[in-house]
Amino acid sequence: MKRNVLFIFLGCLLTVVNAQNPIIQTKFTTDPAPMVYNDTLFLYVGCDEKDAPHNAYLMREYRLYTTTDMVNWTDCGAALRTSDFKWSAGDASAAQCIERDGKFYWYISSQNKHKPGSSIGVAVADSPYGPFKDALGHALVTNDMTTHASHSWDDLDPTVFINVDGEAWLYWGNGVCYKAKLKRDMVTLDGSIEAIDKNDRAFFKGFTEAPWIYERNGHYYLIYASGFPESIHYSMAKAAAGPWKAQGVVMPLEGESNTNHPGIIDYKGHSYFFYHNAALPGGHSYCRSVCVEEFKYNADGTIPELHMTAEGIRTGVGTLNPYKRTEAETMAWSKGVTTDVSADRGVFVRDIHDGDFLKVRDVDFGQQGAASFVAAASSRYHGGQIELRIDSLSGELLGTLRVPYTGEWENWQKCSVNVKKVKGLHDLYFVFKGRKPHELFRFDYWRFDK
Repeated sequence: MKRNVLFIFLGCLLTVVNAQNPIIQTKFTTDPAPMVYNDTLFLYVGCDEKDAPHNAYLMREYRLYTTTDMVNWTDCGAALRTSDFKWSAGDASAAQCIERDGKFYWYISSQNKHKPGSSIGVAVADSPYGPFKDALGHALVTNDMTTHASHSWDDLDPTVFINVDGEAWLYWGNGVCYKAKLKRDMVTLDGSIEAIDKNDRAFFKGFTEAPWIYERNGHYYLIYASGFPESIHYSMAKAAAGPWKAQGVVMPLEGESNTNHPGIIDYKGHSYFFYHNAALPGGHSYCRSVCVEEFKYNADGTIPELHMTAEGIRTGVGTLNPYKRTEAETMAWSKGVTTDVSADRGVFVRDIHDGDFLKVRDVDFGQQGAASFVAAASSRYHGGQIELRIDSLSGELLGTLRVPYTGEWENWQKCSVNVKKVKGLHDLYFVFKGRKPHELFRFDYWRFDK
């Protein structure tokens, strides 16, 4: 018994100190689709509603998170909703965004209220942040265009890729893997839809859904979910059109979620595998959470078998400058809080209670150190305090910021405090203190000043 208690204690301690997975703790997220544009990694995800039942999906929006260091993620809000597609019956499934000629195309799947079954649609924007709008006003692919499956939800989980010759390919499917070429406009099919038999052992080891296609060093990869509950497998080819040759397991069945969805990308010289599981408190097969692991390809280009971890990314690929305005919704880890959005403030952190905290990793204070700290907050009740600690929840206290009562949640106020000078690279913890049981305050942004 004592040994079990010790293991539980150590596990909780590891979660606070070293955990990086799931990478988003303020929402239930699913179906990760990473995209690199300029110096930023954009992560487009589905969003499981927190009150989803244990036997059905409840998804109405897609969210965007960004990072430049792979350890701190900024919540950019719901960049797209099923209600943006007038033909959608309201259910969101997996999606992927890609850039071409300065525009951004976001391919989604949803049930179609005008035609039976699932459909593939596409939204377009001039910025990776949006706003996105339905590019066609109707679905790109409808279920009557795909007849190789006996069920009506085979048009799910689109993935899109543009090869070195400028050819754009769309893959998707549930139970059958469909593929089609896209014209240069990215919203018109260029030729017929082809189907790859899920049981063709030369191509697949049991294709279920969730394809992800990309190219690296002359090798083309098609990652997919297999079986049910799902593990992740992959095939390789010499061209985006195939033919595909079945390879091995990318990630075996783990994580207590019936589904999994892959997304693989290179960023700043590193290779990353995104997936989802049910690891957040309250999570289950219909309330999932996105995670990420770093990996290295084998010498022949094949992918090693990967496993889910709580640690996730141990070493980031950048540092955070504390002397620039940082949104409060930029975080590596959190406890208790959620995010919301308003027209005047954008995304902000809310549901802050006594004992909750935010962690920001790899904050570089430089050699001079900071003299003061400022934050924007609002409080409808009694306010509270933000303890500024480094390297752990109980680490050195730099200072304590008092957030007063501001009247209403919309009454934002800048608050500041002098802090103890600290130099060099540290993890920064915002530890929230105040009266119970009220929500203490809401938190918009912060900055240190020299």
